Amino acid sequence: MTRIHFIAVGGSGMSAVARLTAARGYEVTGTDLRESAYFVALRDAGMDVRIGHDPELVAGAAAVVVSTAVRDTNVELVRARELGIPVWHRSEALVRALEGERLVAVAGSHGKTTTSAMVAHALHAGGIDAGFAVGARVFGIEGAVAGGYAGSAGISVLEADESDGSFLRYRPEVSILLNIEPDHLDYHGTVENLHRAFADFAAQSGTVVACVDDPVVRRLADDARSHGRRVLTYGSAPGADAVVDATGIVRGDLVVPLTVTAPGFHNRLNATAAWLAAVEMGADPHTAAAAFADFAGTGRRYQLRGEAAGVRVIDDYAHHPTEVAALLSAARAGGAGRLVVLFQPALFSRTQVHAAAFGRALSVADADVVLAPVHGDREDPIPGVTSESIAAHVDMPGSSSLTMASDLEDAARIAAELARPGDTVFTVGSGPVTLAADWILERLARREGTDG
Repeated sequence: MTRIHFIAVGGSGMSAVARLTAARGYEVTGTDLRESAYFVALRDAGMDVRIGHDPELVAGAAAVVVSTAVRDTNVELVRARELGIPVWHRSEALVRALEGERLVAVAGSHGKTTTSAMVAHALHAGGIDAGFAVGARVFGIEGAVAGGYAGSAGISVLEADESDGSFLRYRPEVSILLNIEPDHLDYHGTVENLHRAFADFAAQSGTVVACVDDPVVRRLADDARSHGRRVLTYGSAPGADAVVDATGIVRGDLVVPLTVTAPGFHNRLNATAAWLAAVEMGADPHTAAAAFADFAGTGRRYQLRGEAAGVRVIDDYAHHPTEVAALLSAARAGGAGRLVVLFQPALFSRTQVHAAAFGRALSVADADVVLAPVHGDREDPIPGVTSESIAAHVDMPGSSSLTMASDLEDAARIAAELARPGDTVFTVGSGPVTLAADWILERLARREGTDG
């Protein structure tokens, strides 16, 4: 059996690709530096995944798969190149694993994971056994492992990543453009280059589903239409092909009720995009729309992690100022009560560009904000760029507070101490801040035991 080896297999995106590669009949091996929920899910599914990088493990592999986060100095990657073993980017491995499939690809600065899962959920609700590769666990679909599922319908839904330009490898039958904001400029260099990459992505699609509430997407949709692409628009304003409001979706003479399980109008927009894509792929319009009322969501997207001492703890992946602002607005709309927000900025480059916007997003009433140090992930530190860069722009109302933490564990301790019965604690960010949710719950449970 042909063997494909994955470096850093425990990441959300890599684990999904590993799952789909295995479903194609390849032997999959992989390594990572630490266990994650995705890593454990792959191991439980019978794949040979190990902790610790070992250059001897790549010998005999037909190819080695990496993501942008894997550095050139990784011992396994160095050995693969010494042996002349082909090295594939994660997106290239995904294209190979899904060869011959009809693809739906979801792109945008925010909401890709949720919307991709919504498309898959709507298709499954209509009896279409679509596969998917999503950068988080998708709840409610039997057999889904670590964000990857190999369906039988010949249709797959992809979360298309613009951060390293890899979404340009895909040739989707239907693409979704959710929104476009300045991000990942460490790769794209300029906003103009970022917009050009999205335009190229749209040009490679059969049908483009585009949100006209977003001015950049609206412009790119017009451009795609002028170059012969089929474009379906959606949004809140009259004139879109599908108009969504507080009760439903209107598309021409068709009116369908729409109920979504997560608060925030952005989730209604995401559901509308997913509905259009699912219908394009053959789903019944009424069945697809009704499906969102029981959409179970994905990991780390407004995910309730538990409750202790009268305090709810919710974990969310929001890592851009717009996402953080939307999350906290949705929390208010959803009746979350007083908020304790533990935010861990991810990437020094993003923190440098968006420090002021992060500060504004976190300046909320009736809330205590705890700032953890920046999680650099694949980046080296940038001199002078720290969480204090954000704190300098936070303007807390009189009923709110801002506390700086020395590390993530300290941030969890502070958040737990600040939380009172009836509060909601949010752990927010794309890095290891998700671990803090469990730490906070443990502290709250100890307090509950003591109080009891």
